[in-house]
Amino acid sequence: MKVAVYYSNSDIRIEERPVPEIGPGEILVKMKACGICGTDVMEWYRKPKAPRVLGHEMAGEIVKIGDRVTGYSLGDRVFVSHHVPCFDCHYCRNGRESACETLHTGNYDPGGFAEYLRIPEINVRYGTFRLPNQVNFEEAAMIEPLACVVSGQKRLNLRKGQTVLIIGSGISGLCHVLLAKAAGARVIATDINDFRLKKAAELGADVTIHAAVYSSEELRKVNEGHLAETVIVCAGADKAVSDAIASVDKRGTILFFAVPQKPLELPSVRFWREEISVLFSYGAATDEIKESLELMATNRFDAKKMISHRVPLSKIVDGFGLVAGAGESLKVVIVPD
Repeated sequence: MKVAVYYSNSDIRIEERPVPEIGPGEILVKMKACGICGTDVMEWYRKPKAPRVLGHEMAGEIVKIGDRVTGYSLGDRVFVSHHVPCFDCHYCRNGRESACETLHTGNYDPGGFAEYLRIPEINVRYGTFRLPNQVNFEEAAMIEPLACVVSGQKRLNLRKGQTVLIIGSGISGLCHVLLAKAAGARVIATDINDFRLKKAAELGADVTIHAAVYSSEELRKVNEGHLAETVIVCAGADKAVSDAIASVDKRGTILFFAVPQKPLELPSVRFWREEISVLFSYGAATDEIKESLELMATNRFDAKKMISHRVPLSKIVDGFGLVAGAGESLKVVIVPD
């Protein structure tokens, strides 16, 4: 089978490997679509672990079923979560599944950018979901990124009428726009890219501001003199951090959905006096995956609006270039040749 082995964003090599053998409790899935995540193109994050087969937003078809597997059939269309909690450790027993060590260490074999994948038993048990008829494979590649946004917004308790500033209108930022609007918030979105700002407006953002001219003063001008109760950072640039700090209102909250490579410096005295909260959100657990799938199955989230490019596995370098370059791209999905 063909696999795409990552060395850098510009060096991804198509290699031949044997189709994985599955054991008891496992399944073999033929990849039908796998999204390129923004974290996949973060070279400072990925290159130290190279070479490896990336891809964790994968949907496909079950083509082989191991002994002891029940509840699935050959030909089932599934989304498979790469990270799943154990549901048995201290964190899982206390409702903090995203802190589970198993969730952060498990994966499927070899990765989503391959023609076939072996799904380990724990992923079969806790992370394999049949796709409803109205969700196709390419749309299913949006389940995991949407679930991460669901997880992040769960921590915010957004309310009708409050102002949410979303810094960065890439695929994650746009998902935040949609969910914040669904919660009744007033949404202001920024980005350095006019194409993405236009898309944010199409998806419901009340105000869009180009990041090059954005400032807290501009925010006050469009927000009745106030800063934002909630700021969601979806970009890793230094200016995104400084804009977030300058834009959060008293007793407000900053959610770092993306982070810069270097450590953050926060004005601790101001944040203490003004009772400002700072949160971070990294991924999603099983419940958020289920909620994400339900949002798509009930047409409350239209994944089709997020997919801008479909790229064959053999041309995956082109796909990584689209994501890294930002340009006029949103979700780039890798599909079989």
